[in-house]
Amino acid sequence: MTARILLSLVLLLTSLTSLPASAQVDRYVAGTHYTVLQQPVRTSNADKIEVVGVFWYGCPHCFSFEPLLNDWAENCADDIAFVRFPAIFNSLMKTHAQIFYAAENLHILDRAHDTIFDTLVMQRKQLQTEDQVVTLFAEYGVDADTAAKAFNSFSVKTKVNQAQKLTNEYKPRGTPSMVVNGKYLVSLGGQVDSQQEMLRVVDFLTEKERS
Repeated sequence: MTARILLSLVLLLTSLTSLPASAQVDRYVAGTHYTVLQQPVRTSNADKIEVVGVFWYGCPHCFSFEPLLNDWAENCADDIAFVRFPAIFNSLMKTHAQIFYAAENLHILDRAHDTIFDTLVMQRKQLQTEDQVVTLFAEYGVDADTAAKAFNSFSVKTKVNQAQKLTNEYKPRGTPSMVVNGKYLVSLGGQVDSQQEMLRVVDFLTEKERS
């Protein structure tokens, strides 16, 4: 009798684990742990699952999230394309997005990214004027004229305008937030309680996209 019960349990567990993902109970639920965007947003690479990290350089929570996010991005699967995205809710955030894209334009973003965060969050200095940005970029060997031209360039301002449009489409509640494949928004606060949990929801959603 005991052997029969044991065999039955084994068969039951085997049948449960063989169920397709759609038939299994989702660990995270739309409307509770993440939001399904009403209108999907086109991603930059249709061949991969795009994960967007929505941030603001002046956000202390984004600053503390950086080590976790960097570790996640460095170890994510090959079918994932990770993109940093500077949200724009106001004129100050628009300036900081301009700094982000100017640093990218000058090919110093990898080196300057953490410094920009540190300047605003830890040192509590201002980065609001062209002169302040030029001084910052000088630390990376960029001369004043080149830095000013990049900061005010048409390509950078075009990317800033696109970021403003995407912010309206993503509709993040705040920063940091994450968007998975242009379909799902994950935010701290009302949806998830910790940065670690936010990444677990992102992992859940990327797997959902695979299946």
